[in-house]
Amino acid sequence: MQLNIKDRFNKELPADPILENTRRQVEKACFSYVTPKQTAKPELLHVSPEMLINLGLTQADAKSEDFLNVFTGNSVLPNTKPYAMCYGGHQFGNWAGQLGDGRAINLTEVEHNNKHWAIQLKGAGETPYSRTADGLAVLRSSVREYLCSEAMYHLGVPTTRALSLSLSGDNVLRDMLYDGNAAYEKGAIVCRVAPSFLRFGSYQLLAARQDKETLKTLVDYTIKHHFSHLGTPSKDTYLQFFETVVNDTLKMIVDWQRVGFVHGVMNTDNLSILGQTIDYGPYGWLEGYDNNWTPNTTDRQHKRYRFGSQLDVGLWNLLQLANALLLLIEEAEGLEIILNSYREKAATQYLEMMRNKLGLFNAEENDAQLVSNLEEALQLTETDMTIFFRNLSRFSAKKPSEGLEVTTDAFYVLDEVTDVIEKQWNTWFKSYAERLQNETLSSEDRQAKMNSVNPKYVLRNYMSQLSIDDANKGDYKLIDDLFNLLKKPYDEQPENEKWFAKRPDWARNKVGCSMLSCSS
Repeated sequence: MQLNIKDRFNKELPADPILENTRRQVEKACFSYVTPKQTAKPELLHVSPEMLINLGLTQADAKSEDFLNVFTGNSVLPNTKPYAMCYGGHQFGNWAGQLGDGRAINLTEVEHNNKHWAIQLKGAGETPYSRTADGLAVLRSSVREYLCSEAMYHLGVPTTRALSLSLSGDNVLRDMLYDGNAAYEKGAIVCRVAPSFLRFGSYQLLAARQDKETLKTLVDYTIKHHFSHLGTPSKDTYLQFFETVVNDTLKMIVDWQRVGFVHGVMNTDNLSILGQTIDYGPYGWLEGYDNNWTPNTTDRQHKRYRFGSQLDVGLWNLLQLANALLLLIEEAEGLEIILNSYREKAATQYLEMMRNKLGLFNAEENDAQLVSNLEEALQLTETDMTIFFRNLSRFSAKKPSEGLEVTTDAFYVLDEVTDVIEKQWNTWFKSYAERLQNETLSSEDRQAKMNSVNPKYVLRNYMSQLSIDDANKGDYKLIDDLFNLLKKPYDEQPENEKWFAKRPDWARNKVGCSMLSCSS
């Protein structure tokens, strides 16, 4: 197995001088060296063929003992020094101080076909940042991350990727719902891959400690390797860097809204500096369209990270990053101007995204009202977001009275669509039909364009749970089936029609399908 090793994070940035793997505060450093934990009996469950190619590996490599040992942490690649990253963050709006890679260990960085990748194991043992935890991961959370990161990529949403999913052979003690009922579960390890795993909290922690020297080193490093088009570091460059991060973050969240994805735990330590979806924990896809829905049990009361708040939380998190960069820039005005442009950009991009979902390609003044009226109607009764928008592409402007019939599969309980609600829907379909009359595309071309942004298949929580249940019994076929299904989320795939369906009743209140904790 040959990888083109090109380590730079742990060669160009300051390291923690203490080598013992003990819990501690790490200062004036961006990472700590740490060796993955040896596992009892590792077993490779699945590998992404696409990521193998991206890293310069082959299917034969994936079947080798070297591959299994390296990507489960049982052996360290020659001439590499694994490490855990140091960062802080705001958790649910409160500054938490030092956090860091508590259950992630970066193995190395590689280059292939002019692309640079950092390779990281999640669930490979404790680090100086594990606090009171063991640094391990369980099968259910690992399956969810493995499937979701690759599914998001194929949906066209910026994301980290996944190379492999493995069992460790060890049992791990977990309290799934934090209710005092801990139980042993199968341990697992995901190998995840990204150009970088830097997050907002990487910069926040240094600024909070007034460590301007290390902060400058890290920001300059980030610009050099990930934003090199901005040029030589300077205060103006730092402002351009921040503006790029704002734009990238906004694009990512608008994409989340487009496909109905709810991250569930948008803490500042869980936002990538590259605008990629990172840290798949208690995420979920909307079943019924509901701005107030959050999949995270920890967030059930205050719903800080609910679907309808994700764009606002993005701005709040960017404000915290701006506060960190202020230590370098020393003047707030430029940062404030960039932040103040966020809401207008967000409104513009959100409306444009919704126009695309509705097949409206010639912008008109009343489109925002049409969208607002639709969102109101979608929340009158439980209405499946994915099915509604996908089936809406079959709507004919010449037959507005058939709108409810075209989208009927999206309604969970048809009896709840009372006469009053039906009237509101029919009013909206009439307005939509009138609006479509002003479009120049043929109905066939409109349908094709709508279907290119409205997925037919998403990773609903119950689908993940079914694959997890099977995997716990030693059956991994459904993981592979879903992995391949989600490679083509916009295609019809008639052989997979059973997955184009509302959440089944049995999954409504089932743990793992509706309720997820941060350990999920």
